[in-house]
Amino acid sequence: MADKHTSSQFDADLHRIMSKVLEMGGIVESQLINATEALNRFDLELVDKVIEEERRLNAMEVEIDAECGNVIARRQPTASDLRLLMASSKAVTNLERAGDEARKIAKRTRRLANDEARKIINTAEIRSSGQMATAILHRALDAFARLDVVAAAQIVREDEAIDAQYRAFMRKLTTAMTENPRVISSGLDYLSIASAIERIGDHATNLAELVIYIAKGTDVRHLSKDQLEREALRG
Repeated sequence: MADKHTSSQFDADLHRIMSKVLEMGGIVESQLINATEALNRFDLELVDKVIEEERRLNAMEVEIDAECGNVIARRQPTASDLRLLMASSKAVTNLERAGDEARKIAKRTRRLANDEARKIINTAEIRSSGQMATAILHRALDAFARLDVVAAAQIVREDEAIDAQYRAFMRKLTTAMTENPRVISSGLDYLSIASAIERIGDHATNLAELVIYIAKGTDVRHLSKDQLEREALRG
């Protein structure tokens, strides 16, 4: 009975940690949605809302990290459970950093709201990549919740589209700033936003790679996309 109780309690510890990771992920996803919507409408109330969530995310990162460490120390988990705990700790780091990037989008949006020259710049790629990053983050969290390695591998592949949008916007923005010095200030703000969105895509990709690490026991961070997909599909 004691062994059953101990095992049952350990399962409850793991479930609680996973639930907290996913709760934190939901907050970051909401932050990103609000940040991109604030940019689309220059809604300063949404800007404030995004920035205010930062303290909550920081506190959650510390709390979940401490809980992972405590469980490892108390339970001496087996290899698969240890991977889950280590990956959870890495996941909250990526989520906190993604939240930082959402905050950067919000802060730059506040600056742009007062810059009339912003209207000259075509930001189609930023809007498109923002939608992509939001979708990829949502699906990465879903894959993490279900430990779906097939979905995780697809997310890693699709992050390339965000990178392509970022490069296209960089080229267009460089031309615009060269031809019209009036847009340099707003252009730099948009460049910071585009970089933040690109990095959020990277953090979502890291989450997807952690899913494969948990399920397969293989660190896929430095594998090619083809190698990663083969590892994810390996029986």
